[in-house]
Amino acid sequence: MSSPAPYRSPTDRVQTWLEGSALHIRFNNPAKHNALSVDMWAAVPPLLQQAAGDDGVRLVVFSGAGEKAFVSGADISQFEDMRAAREAVAKYEVLAEEALASIHDFGKPTLSCIRGYCIGGGVNVAIACDIRIAATDSVFAIPAARLGLGYRYSAMKNLVDLIGPGAAKDLFFTARRIDAQEAKALGLLTRVCEPDQLPQLLAEYTTAMDQNAPLTIRTAKAITREILKPSPDLDMDQCRSMILGCFESEDYTEGRRAFMEKRRPVFTGR
Repeated sequence: MSSPAPYRSPTDRVQTWLEGSALHIRFNNPAKHNALSVDMWAAVPPLLQQAAGDDGVRLVVFSGAGEKAFVSGADISQFEDMRAAREAVAKYEVLAEEALASIHDFGKPTLSCIRGYCIGGGVNVAIACDIRIAATDSVFAIPAARLGLGYRYSAMKNLVDLIGPGAAKDLFFTARRIDAQEAKALGLLTRVCEPDQLPQLLAEYTTAMDQNAPLTIRTAKAITREILKPSPDLDMDQCRSMILGCFESEDYTEGRRAFMEKRRPVFTGR
């Protein structure tokens, strides 16, 4: 077995530690309900790359610091600087896509341990994982339609694959918030428990992954990925063009400003 170097996050806003055969990656921005900043997105891929080559890691657990949020979405303090201009949008989208792809494509099991707000990018992180467990006080939403955001293909596909097109369109079109029980009923969550029981439920999974055959699990994950591969008829160029069109629209400018000014946006469809 290899003896890897210690896991060190490049930012204090992402914490890491090993507990048995589980690598824990915790989003640590509690003052902003663990909203994802650029450095937080960027920290994820290298940590997973290291874990991929570490024979001692059999499970990666994602969580959020504190009891109020898993991830509440994007760090809106960076919206103007990082997402207003076309070049900044492209940079932000690349960082987010690389982080989510690194979670989705990771060869070993991944688990999101959720408590509190799981909004926007938080949902994206959760559905990129294999398993999602949550406390009953968790809240879920995808508010892109209230902001005029273009939603990347990969995240939409993960959502549709997980809960089906009807439920995905309902959550996406309405941007409504749902509780943990409804999220479980829709298939967004694997299991739900009371907040004080969440550590025990997580321990059940870390123990199982430590004891069960890792090659069998990794093979099952790889085969499932093959089953869910997109159709060869997919028009990815059209998807990219429509997403970019959202970010270049007047509606996106209005949605971003309204969000920062804490008012209801007025969209025109332009």
